[in-house]
Amino acid sequence: MKTEIKDFTGENIYVGFDVHKKSWQVSIMTEHATHKSFSQPPSVGTLVNYLQTNFSGGTYHSAYEAGFCGFWIHRELEKLGVNSMVVNPADIPTTQKEQVQKEDKRDSVKIAKGLRSGNLNAIYIPSEKSVEDRGLVRIRHLLVKDAVRYKSRIKGFLNFHGIPIPSSFNQSGHWSKRFMSWLKSIEMKSESGKYSIDVLIREIESLRSNILDVTKKIRDLSQTQEYKVNTELLQSVPGIGLITGMTFLTEIDKIERFESTDKLCSFIGLVPTMHSSGEKEVHGHITYRSNHLLRRMLIESSWIAIRYDPALMRAYHEYCKRMVPNKAIIRIARKLITRIQFVLENKQAYKKLTY
Repeated sequence: MKTEIKDFTGENIYVGFDVHKKSWQVSIMTEHATHKSFSQPPSVGTLVNYLQTNFSGGTYHSAYEAGFCGFWIHRELEKLGVNSMVVNPADIPTTQKEQVQKEDKRDSVKIAKGLRSGNLNAIYIPSEKSVEDRGLVRIRHLLVKDAVRYKSRIKGFLNFHGIPIPSSFNQSGHWSKRFMSWLKSIEMKSESGKYSIDVLIREIESLRSNILDVTKKIRDLSQTQEYKVNTELLQSVPGIGLITGMTFLTEIDKIERFESTDKLCSFIGLVPTMHSSGEKEVHGHITYRSNHLLRRMLIESSWIAIRYDPALMRAYHEYCKRMVPNKAIIRIARKLITRIQFVLENKQAYKKLTY
């Protein structure tokens, strides 16, 4: 007996799914009912074929959490006629029971429910080129982080074997060629010891070479039509160099998408937490929700900016009268963001005040 397939023309179909590497947990709902939850292979085509087979003619809406898989799923769904959105996992309405009894099926169901009720807000989806440019800049930050780790490992190796670093070498920053030559000249008691330190030295040299190559690529990218003007504008702001400027541009993508400085600061993570009840209102530390890379770099840039911008230096000293320096520099970072937003929106280079 052949089953009659209903025509869903004009009806909305809501799909929430929890994405994993080997499978997707999918939950499907109509306007007034829950269809089913099931597991499927990690394939956009499989999901769309199921919808077209079981909900022919319907208007499909889907949502999934932003995570390790990036935005390729969203783009494929859009190409196949599904109205897709990617959401921040922290913004999905969640009950206390769902927090303590977390599982994939519950996650997909609550995404579908939130989508049907209109309680989900989509995050910004950058272009594919922007994502790839961002990846290039992020690769450099990862390589620098790895280089710092290997420096620590080499220092730990020297300490473990009681080999002092000569006082003539300053190890607070860049490792000079002379210092690297000294490392290579270290004699160990056995072949195993010499081979061990040589492996560490080769790793740090490889990382330094890769960092140099990636930096050249970023410099070339900054001179392209898409970035050249904005990069030059950003570098007119005290404390902002090539890498910080390109990090900002690739992470933000479009400055116009932020309606105000407060929203830009919120995205970066330079707003305080707040607890308000009745007449009592308490402001706490800066929010844990942030673009960690961008926040760290802008705070580092703020320490440099106060040395070269008299207005920022004056503001920093005023803040230090009523708070510790580490909190004062957060305020300076917000001022720095205001300057960055101004030069990018108005296409005017920054001019320092001389008082």
